[in-house]
Amino acid sequence: MIEIFLNGKTQQIEDHLNIAALLKQLDLENKRLAIEINLEIIPRSQFETYTFSTGDKVEIVRAIGGG
Repeated sequence: MIEIFLNGKTQQIEDHLNIAALLKQLDLENKRLAIEINLEIIPRSQFETYTFSTGDKVEIVRAIGGG
C-alpha cells in the first residue's frame, strides 16, 4: 500500500494502481472529469498507464454542465 493525497485528504491505495483503476474504485469511471497529479493535468490517454507514487497530490475535478 502507498499513501497519496486525494483532493486534500490522505488515502491509502494499492501499489501500482493506475488512474483508471482508481476511478473505477471511486465509481467515477466514464464520467466527465479532469485529473491533476502534482499540479500537472494527466491526459485521458494515460489513465491506463499512469501509476501513482507515494506522496502524489491528486485532484479529481468533475465537469458539471449548466448554463
